[in-house]
Parts: sequence; C-alpha cells; structure tokens
Amino acid sequence: MNIVLIGYRGTGKSAVGEILARRLNRPCIGMDAEIVQRAGMPIPEMVEKFGWPGFRDRETELARELSDRDGLIIDTGGGVIERPENIKALQKNGVVFWLTASVAVIVSRIKGDIHRPALTAGKTFTEEVMEVLARRMPKYRAAAHHEMDTDKATPDQTAGQIIAICRGKYGFTDDQGRTIPT
Repeated sequence: MNIVLIGYRGTGKSAVGEILARRLNRPCIGMDAEIVQRAGMPIPEMVEKFGWPGFRDRETELARELSDRDGLIIDTGGGVIERPENIKALQKNGVVFWLTASVAVIVSRIKGDIHRPALTAGKTFTEEVMEVLARRMPKYRAAAHHEMDTDKATPDQTAGQIIAICRGKYGFTDDQGRTIPT
C-alpha cells in the first residue's frame, strides 16, 4: 500500500515525503517533479505550451501509473484533486493524508516560489492562495483518509504522526516486512 500526500503548496508534502521515504526505506515519487522530468520542461513552460488541461492530462496519466505500484510515498501536486479520477486512482492502493496549513503559513512558506504559474489572474499572492484554497478544501477533505495540520508541526513530527497512524491503523511495515518505528 502507498502513502499519498495531498494538500496545497507549502503545506510540507515534499519535506514530509522525503522523511517518510528515509524512515520507511521506501521510494518517494514527487509527482510534479516526475512530470517535469518526463516532459523535459518546467511547469510554467508546460502550462504556457499546453495549458492547464495539458498539464492535468500528464498528472492523470501518472496517477494511474503510480496506483498500480506498491510501497511508495507519493508527494502529489496541489491540484491533483482537481480531477476525481486522480483521487480514485491514488486511493486504489493508497492511504491519503491531507497536509493542511493556514493561509498565512502557506504564504510565508511559498512567497518566493517562482517555479509555479499563477492560478488566478489579477489577484495578490495572498488573495490567490485564499481563493484557490477555499475552492479546493472540499475536494481535499473528500479525498483524504486523514488530515494533518502542519502549521506548528515540523516535517519530522508530521512524518512521525503519519507513521504512527499507518502502523496502528493499517499495519504498515517497512520494505523488509518489519514493523515500522515511529
């Protein structure tokens, strides 16, 4: 079974995913990074060339591919929940954790990120985060098996909480069948 991390940019998915991968001795797949690598271009260029639907098509293809694999940590892009088929695929063989953070914390964490195109036009950065997050929250909530607030928790603490849930509720083991430590 896979561990799937969903949530808005800046909630800690990548950092938590790397820690989980190290502690559980499992591979971590960053979906956005994998899409960029396969396309041979950064996301803003992809969106400019193919539009958001073109990027989302690649995301859907990868979600389906990853759902057929086992023992992965999957760090999704923030918009993976925009298409129900992505969530259906990722839930097929995964426990989905929604990493959350307040708008203020998200903005402070990602304000310098120049590698993502704007999702709304004519808005301030904070307004964009608020608008997109408000629209996506019901989708995140519906997709998640568990919700993890990362506002005051370190990535290491969040990873520990995820491991404890996986071990206690799902009987997760590491890649060699040993019970995983918290």
